[in-house]
Amino acid sequence: MIVGLGEWGLQYRSIEDHCRIARNFDLRYLELGIGGDFPGRIQRDIGQQGIDDLLTCMKDYGIKAPFVALDNDFTIGGQEQLSKMKERVAHDIRLASRLNATHVRLFTGFELAAEMTEERWAWMLQAFVEMNDLCSEFGMVISIETHGRNTPVNNGFIHEHTTSTEWNSLQRLLKELPSTVGFNFDPGNLKAVDSSRPLADYAKLLGGRINYCHLKDWKQTDNYWVACAPGDDDLNYDELLKDVSFQGVYLIEYEQVDDVVEGIGRSLNYLRSIRPDLRIE
Repeated sequence: MIVGLGEWGLQYRSIEDHCRIARNFDLRYLELGIGGDFPGRIQRDIGQQGIDDLLTCMKDYGIKAPFVALDNDFTIGGQEQLSKMKERVAHDIRLASRLNATHVRLFTGFELAAEMTEERWAWMLQAFVEMNDLCSEFGMVISIETHGRNTPVNNGFIHEHTTSTEWNSLQRLLKELPSTVGFNFDPGNLKAVDSSRPLADYAKLLGGRINYCHLKDWKQTDNYWVACAPGDDDLNYDELLKDVSFQGVYLIEYEQVDDVVEGIGRSLNYLRSIRPDLRIE
């Protein structure tokens, strides 16, 4: 099992800090993020000098970052909005290629699965066909994150089904998307959106289409969920990982910004306790 570091939770720290934290834990792989007004994410208007400086920084720390998280919503209403969204994502894919990415994380979108019309399904699927073609030009692949609609409540979120979490919708995506489009399996998100269905079912359903993976957990408080580290709650990764065929880098995604370094440490301690073969490479 190879482990790296996801970028969410680190978004308020510089990317050099990301590299430094990773190396302090003897990790070699990072996830980068594009977009959003955060010091820890790459701005869309970055110039070539900025890209060169970033790549040099990662090289100096001995870090690789083949995973780049993009922000998108292909379920938004209206063709004009969707056209602008596709233009932005296409820009971000081209930028990710200049960062030597191999995988780009995308969302299907945040419309509730129950509210999706056939027309919006068709638009969403076509958007993925176009983005997949573009990724193929640069030797990259898409990884759709299993992610619900998250509504903030206190220090957590209410999770509701989107097309990337609802069971029948996932089956449809697997059938109708190009076979080269993969999935970012995030079992913590799936637990929070539907704790009644065994996570092993999702792992088996997605099977060989899993080409990216986030590791975290969520703890329920009243009617909402608070993000936490693997091992902090009841998501049994020891059992679940037996049903995950993915052989790539598993990315710790600790989301709490106030104690992110401590949370990464807890995550690693837990993962080492269940996977003595854990590697950093």
